[in-house]
Amino acid sequence: MQNTAVVSQVKKKPMNAIKESLNGINLSFINIREYERTKHVHRLHPYLGKFIPQLVEIFLKNYFKKGDSILDPFMGSGTTLIEANLLGVHSAGVEVSHFNCLITEVKTKKYETQLLEKEIQEILFKTEKFSKWLLQGQKGIIHLKDTFKKYKTSSEYFNTWFSDRALQEILFYGRQIKNYQNQDILKIILSRATRSARLVTHYDLARPQKPIREKYYCIKHRRTCCPVNEAMKFISRYSWDTIRRIKEFNKLRTNATMKVIQGDSREVDFSKVEGYKGGKFDGIFTSPPYVGLIDYHDQHKYAYELFGLGNNAHKEIGPASKGRSREAKEQYQKDIIAVFKNMNKFLKPKAKIFVVVNDRDNLYPGVAAACGYKIEKIYHRPVLMRTERDNAKFSESIYYFIKK
Repeated sequence: MQNTAVVSQVKKKPMNAIKESLNGINLSFINIREYERTKHVHRLHPYLGKFIPQLVEIFLKNYFKKGDSILDPFMGSGTTLIEANLLGVHSAGVEVSHFNCLITEVKTKKYETQLLEKEIQEILFKTEKFSKWLLQGQKGIIHLKDTFKKYKTSSEYFNTWFSDRALQEILFYGRQIKNYQNQDILKIILSRATRSARLVTHYDLARPQKPIREKYYCIKHRRTCCPVNEAMKFISRYSWDTIRRIKEFNKLRTNATMKVIQGDSREVDFSKVEGYKGGKFDGIFTSPPYVGLIDYHDQHKYAYELFGLGNNAHKEIGPASKGRSREAKEQYQKDIIAVFKNMNKFLKPKAKIFVVVNDRDNLYPGVAAACGYKIEKIYHRPVLMRTERDNAKFSESIYYFIKK
């Protein structure tokens, strides 16, 4: 017997409301090349499960106008906030993960680029000297002022998933960050490099199961590859890439506000948020977690270990660790309803709500009914460019709700 906590409005989606495109644009974005999907700051750090910026852009362009304000209660790595800013739309994002908030804060911050570039280059050059010292067998002193030593960590994770050289380079860079003003962006560079420097196969960066210390046949490169044994090449690559991307976004950004709020969207009270002026939002554009698909905190375990961030994994909605049982789906729907009911307090009447989700369990009509939303349209989006290594067909629905 179905749990009464699960609210369902209809058994099937109203097919006459489903659309495959918006204003003639195919929502699969199959013709958008990789560098366009990962433009400017959107690629500052990998994030499994984020939607491509073109999807956000087309809906914001068609349904909101310059000067409007929107909410994203599942902010993730900040895609909605960045795209809203480019269109002159004010935005606020709420996210339970401390690391996700760090990523978004770094993406949205306005930098003094001359100082930023100087600091990124300085810590990079210091780490390069340290790396050379390691390769020399820790012999001698490169310069009189550059006396180096090896580092230790009690982290079982780091001692398991990294070669000795990579670990030393990561720990050295991490110890230097406190000496600079732009500490958050240096943390993101280091985190991105740390992710790439793990002892994992080239084709399984997203969901590695165990460290790889021997040569292996690489499905991605179709040849025998060796495990990564350094972090330095990634630190260097991502340092220069970060400078380029920040400069690019600085030329495009507008004065529209972007507010990052670390908290639980089921509970957050905007009246207590610093800088909130009491106005209500014109709408929502968001992509909630999908039932039983991703453990978001586990995806970035290296960052939580590296920076000692608070771990809110127990607050995740629909994590993979809870599976896809009937009980898990019921709890997921209850949590999603709680989020949107809370957001309703801060929305204008007839606010436009867009929810991007793989709703194969048909839970969102029930969410709409419980939250007082009218289903205006449902857009269908085949997902053809995926980072996951499988051939399973995957699609998303973009629900367009109107707050009654």
